[in-house]
Amino acid sequence: MDRREFLISTLSASAEPPVVRLAVIGTGNRGTALLRTALRAPAVDVVAVCDLSEEAASRAAAIASDAGGRRPRVFSGSDSAWRGVLELQQLDAVLIATPWPWHAPMAVEAMRAGKYTGVEVPIALTYEECWRLLETWEKTGTPCMMMENWSFRRDNLAVLNMIRRGLFGRMVHCHCAHSHDCVDHWFFDRDGRMRWGGEFLAKRNADQYPTHSLGPVLSWLDINCGDAFDTLSSQSSASLGINEYFRRRFGPDHPFARQQWKQGDIVTSLVRTKMGKTIVINYDMQLPRPYDNRWMVQGTLGLYDEPRSAVYIAGRSPKYHQWEPFAPYQEEFEHAWWKAMRQPQAGADSLAAGHGGADDLEVRLFLDAARRKSALPLDLIDSLTMSAVIPASEESIAKRGAPVPFPDFSRGRWRTRRPYFGIAS
Repeated sequence: MDRREFLISTLSASAEPPVVRLAVIGTGNRGTALLRTALRAPAVDVVAVCDLSEEAASRAAAIASDAGGRRPRVFSGSDSAWRGVLELQQLDAVLIATPWPWHAPMAVEAMRAGKYTGVEVPIALTYEECWRLLETWEKTGTPCMMMENWSFRRDNLAVLNMIRRGLFGRMVHCHCAHSHDCVDHWFFDRDGRMRWGGEFLAKRNADQYPTHSLGPVLSWLDINCGDAFDTLSSQSSASLGINEYFRRRFGPDHPFARQQWKQGDIVTSLVRTKMGKTIVINYDMQLPRPYDNRWMVQGTLGLYDEPRSAVYIAGRSPKYHQWEPFAPYQEEFEHAWWKAMRQPQAGADSLAAGHGGADDLEVRLFLDAARRKSALPLDLIDSLTMSAVIPASEESIAKRGAPVPFPDFSRGRWRTRRPYFGIAS
């Protein structure tokens, strides 16, 4: 059985793989979702859960035991309780889903402890954290990835297949965005109280959340595998949306209606790569709007437009310079990972849950790598590249949009690294 066949059989649960022992650190909303996702995968033993809140950790332990496994050990009660998780000997992998400031420090220690490490987005907030993670990975060799689920979406993987089979020609340009009104549920509670994420709006002006935008783009454009980010320039709009929301919802006397927020409502960044490709990235999380990622990828023979769910391919599209539906291409170029997920053995719930199944695919691939002691599906270099847009955009905005050099976390190896993501097409 070759690697592709083994991977597909594991995803579809048609084989009986060895048990992987997992811990989840951070069992709030996202951590609990990842826990439930892991429990849907085959051959997983959740041995520990950890949260600053004892209630949250105990609730997660009950979810694990109710799913048919043993009750995991509970670590809680202090902001250092997570260190006890990493001291467990009978532990293969850890998923980290804590507030942002804890991501990099916990990932560093998890790698030092030799545990396969999956970290929620973003994996780092500063250049310093990025380099510390890279240096730890280089010293320990412990696999570590950011759990960027949009890299694993069904449509995005089909587009990746189309690109690699040459349908769009040579790649030239991409647009991507994270357009998601998060003011009333992510940055703040619906009763107007600030959540931990809202604190960043007061102290930082940057693209605070670039990874969902860039997740599929790196593989589409062979970033870090034949090309690399060279410079980034960013501009920020004024900050009006947060004040307006609080005036509209709670009245003009609410303190947040009067507070000066550092974070602009819209951040637009332009990346130029070493090989001359361009990428536009939009941050848009504070104004009323429906959710949208606005992916568009364009090459010398045509393009894919996600908002239209359409493509145009010179010499193939039946009508000259007119869009055609993407759906038939989705079926024709379905990625092997999704073919496996769509098999009956994989479980019908896996396609309906977890961001349309993207979470389930990502977590199963992560667990499979930990089980087999093999490479993770998304590597640390790409994880750091996505996250470093945060400090790079902040630096450029402070310099009135001046281009800033982008760090090379491949240390020059982008010239010879071969594409690796989603090769089992």
